[in-house]
Amino acid sequence: MTVAYEGFRKLVLDRSGLVLTADKDYLLKSRLEPLARKDGFLGLDQLLAKVGAEPSGALAQRCIDAMATHESFFFRDATPFDQLRDVILPDLIAARAQSRTLRIWSAACSSGQEPYSLAMLLMEEQHRMPGWRIDILATDMSLPILERARTGLYSDFEVRRGLSDARLARWFTRAGDQWLLSPQVRSMVRFAPHNLLAGTSGLGRFDLIFCRNVLIYFDREHKRAALGQIRQALEPHGALVLGSAETVVGLDSAFAPVVGLRGVFKPGS
Repeated sequence: MTVAYEGFRKLVLDRSGLVLTADKDYLLKSRLEPLARKDGFLGLDQLLAKVGAEPSGALAQRCIDAMATHESFFFRDATPFDQLRDVILPDLIAARAQSRTLRIWSAACSSGQEPYSLAMLLMEEQHRMPGWRIDILATDMSLPILERARTGLYSDFEVRRGLSDARLARWFTRAGDQWLLSPQVRSMVRFAPHNLLAGTSGLGRFDLIFCRNVLIYFDREHKRAALGQIRQALEPHGALVLGSAETVVGLDSAFAPVVGLRGVFKPGS
């Protein structure tokens, strides 16, 4: 493995928390070789040498973005959304009865399916909180993926992953060979660039934070750092929702698992 490869691995780790172990060299090649060809580099070594020489440049950021896994689909895994509707949302409504506001953060939102799923669910439950102000902030470190998310356009394959026929008919319209999400739902979500390791200054505080299937790609040190940042952004009554394979146990004592709910954590005492 060349010095350029090792330098790139460290750059990705420092900037995004993603761990690129030697067994993921195939991933590095499959995602960066097309970029190298497109930009006229003679090969991957030349591309990575350029990135190493200009680690703060636009090319370096494009390469880092390319290494992120942007797998996402609507109402992914179902259980977190069922738990939100049946347990978490009633608790939040009670906690915020005076202000009648809810702030939600979808961290590492990828192409938008998660925050839009949250928006659809809250629209469907609007009768439980008439007149409330709901703010959903969706962030990702990749600018291209955010631009795509803002369009609200999805392919047949994408809308068939997780969406019921009823939801597809209610919230989407045909747009050529794609599906366009309704303006009503799109207007509920704000997209902004953000790196989980860069702190939460300027984001404000949230009643609910979805950060699913992200920490599994981090090493222990960066998991701790990300959880520390998330804790600072979470209201005392708030809830953190992680992926089914993720936990804070042994990482951050500021969170405690909620008994009976999968992947849900509350700020500890």
